[in-house]
Amino acid sequence: MSKPWHDPRVPPAEQCVLRPLLERHAASMPDKVFARFADGTEWTYRETLAIARRTAIGLGALGVAAGDKVLCWLPNGPDAIRVWFGLNCLGAVYVPINLAYRGGLLAHVVENSDARLIVAHADLLGRLADIDRAALDAAVVLHGAPVDVPGLAVHGPEALAPADGDLPLPVGGVAPWNMQSIIYTSGTTGPSKGVMSSYLQLYSMGTESFPFLGADDRLMVNLPLFHVGGTAAVYAMLALGGSIAVVEAFDTASFWRVVTETGTTCCVLLGVMATFLSKQPPGPQDRNHTLASAVMVPLCEDAAAFSARFGCDIYTVFNMTEVSTPLRSGRNPAPLGTCGRPRGGVEVRVVDENDCEVAPGAVGELIVRTDRPWAMNHGYYRNPEATARAWRNGWFHTGDAFRVGEDGQLFFVDRMKDAIRRRGENISSFEVETEVCAHPLVKEAAVVAVASELAEDEVLVALSVVDDAVLDPAELIRFLVPRMAHFMVPRFVRIVPALPKTPTQKVQKHLLRSEGITADTWDRDKAGIRLRRERLSA
Repeated sequence: MSKPWHDPRVPPAEQCVLRPLLERHAASMPDKVFARFADGTEWTYRETLAIARRTAIGLGALGVAAGDKVLCWLPNGPDAIRVWFGLNCLGAVYVPINLAYRGGLLAHVVENSDARLIVAHADLLGRLADIDRAALDAAVVLHGAPVDVPGLAVHGPEALAPADGDLPLPVGGVAPWNMQSIIYTSGTTGPSKGVMSSYLQLYSMGTESFPFLGADDRLMVNLPLFHVGGTAAVYAMLALGGSIAVVEAFDTASFWRVVTETGTTCCVLLGVMATFLSKQPPGPQDRNHTLASAVMVPLCEDAAAFSARFGCDIYTVFNMTEVSTPLRSGRNPAPLGTCGRPRGGVEVRVVDENDCEVAPGAVGELIVRTDRPWAMNHGYYRNPEATARAWRNGWFHTGDAFRVGEDGQLFFVDRMKDAIRRRGENISSFEVETEVCAHPLVKEAAVVAVASELAEDEVLVALSVVDDAVLDPAELIRFLVPRMAHFMVPRFVRIVPALPKTPTQKVQKHLLRSEGITADTWDRDKAGIRLRRERLSA
């Protein structure tokens, strides 16, 4: 009798579904450390399974079953990991909440999720008293005394620490295409959207982000577990049988010390983390550490220079909550802004507003599809209109502007909504921000379009400085002139204490655009600094 057909693009459950994967590792290497936490506590694979199993039994006693959505509102640490793993062991759906959410943002996620139970930090629970809680009627409170919230049945930590019990396997088991999580987008242009992700998407995202790692590596998880940067890192090492070092957040001052104390061999440097490290004074910590590699997203620093200084290889990728790392680079890529090339099993196109492919070198929207089923999101929860817009014509539309270089590398240009056009030229806010942040006194920068008194746009940069430094805007312009085309150099400079951000730490450019040219904005035209196109000799 012939064997039943199995699609080779879909790995078996014990390779990509959390419970059978964890059970396999606990049986084959029970004493290997899987997780190390900030206080020095370590969990072996056997202990991780036992803790997840016990948590799942407690959740089951509270009525949680396969397919149920449960909110998790906890900081990075052992409890966040065990609640996530416990939920997935039951076949339930992990729905993490950003720790900064409150008010309308919080109410939207609670209502949209359909959750009846939340597991929350005691310091956060009180925020639920001020909102419409929709179907939410129960809470488990960890890390402190429960807060009374009228209409909410509140349980203490003992609810998730039963002595023992039976952990049933969901009827039919849990398949790679079943929903593993709903993770909410940052909501920079409207209400946050809940991205429905399968086990196979998270597995694909994690393993494709770190193809250079193996079972002997330890990956630092310094991005929040309500963000795919955190969850994909955990899942990558679970799939590989490696280990993780869970820290609450990135901190420039203590970064190298924590790397060495935890035995970290790889990490993700998101946003300006790499810039912050590069702007620290050189010292023995630059090479006295265990870090062998890092994924820098975006590639905002010279990879070769960073590698030479810190003695670790740099890689970069393009990813978002909805996809599974469709683009990635080789070791120490160049030039700045590259996202690498499409990985195997992925098709990408750069298209215009009608989904027609643009000419090589032209800017358009990146769209993606994969040959592995369920390797990308399967829509936005309870938002069919947004799902249809994103998935039109059978491709997922990223909303990101890209161009293809002569050698086939893809370059991130901007979010489509952040594009700037000045004097007939298209300007990438990302490219301008990269050059502004190269100034040693600039901490962070955001570039937006503001209205011109002539036509089209003018360029405004809002920035914060390092260590309360004093930065003369005219000096910044002198720094930028040899680094970029004349039409890209900002006309307006606004120095602020901090850039406005969403709870997911994305810059709220729409607020900067709406505020426009404020009283404290410096204008280089009024300062008499006018830039012209360089005229070439005949």
